[in-house]
Order: sequence, then structure tokens, then C-alpha cells
Amino acid sequence: MEQIRVRRAAELLGVSDDTLRRWIAAGEVSSTTDDAGRTVVDGADLARLASRRAPEPVADGIGAERSARNRFVGLVTDVRSDTVMSQVTMQCGPFEVTSLMSTDAVRDLGLEVGVVATALVKATTVIVERPDSSLEKEN
Repeated sequence: MEQIRVRRAAELLGVSDDTLRRWIAAGEVSSTTDDAGRTVVDGADLARLASRRAPEPVADGIGAERSARNRFVGLVTDVRSDTVMSQVTMQCGPFEVTSLMSTDAVRDLGLEVGVVATALVKATTVIVERPDSSLEKEN
């Protein structure tokens, strides 16, 4: 059972420590204290809270049905093009998404800095990393 300190748990949820402490007080997630007397939450309980409180994705206004579930609506922040290929970078909330596409596609879509666009991610490979657990416990 993974125990996560309040500060780190709040970071993972994208809220302040105070907000998470209010949710603990309201019974939305349970907490205990570790051997050092710090408040911690169970990782599985935190995952359930994160799923319950996850915001709906920002609507992109297209209204199309898609099989891709990983949609990131954001602002185009950079476009680098040569005659054949382009690199388009978007800021989607706290996430930066970069796509490589043809320069023709960039022109056809009218992609330029400041344009609202949606990045759809459908990958067969997703790499998951985990910090060294001994380092995580020290912090």
C-alpha cells in the first residue's frame, strides 16, 4: 500500500495542500499519519479521488466522435517549418504537446501561434516510469 504525503498528493491532483486537507476533513479521501507524524493518504484512495474529480476535457467545438481518448485542447505556441515537414508545439493546460507533420498539413489546418487546436494521441507504446522508491520515501 503506497502512502503519499499531502503535499505530493496535492501536486498530483493539481490542487493546493489546503484544498486536499479540506477534502480529507470532508471525508472525500481518508488519511493516516506515518511514523514521523505526517499526514499521508493511501495511493489507491487517491487514485479513486483523482478519477472522481477529473475535469471533463475542454470541448474543441468540432463535435466529432473519436476513438482516441487522449485529447488535449490547447494553444499553438510554436510552429517550425521547412519545405516538407513541420514541428508544431501546443500548450494544453499544464502539458506541452509537440507534433511532427507535413508542412502541407500545417497550411491546410491554418496552424500558427495563438490558434486553438486539439492534439489527439493514439499510441501503441506508452512508457511508464516510476521514481526510485527509496528516494520517494526520503522526500
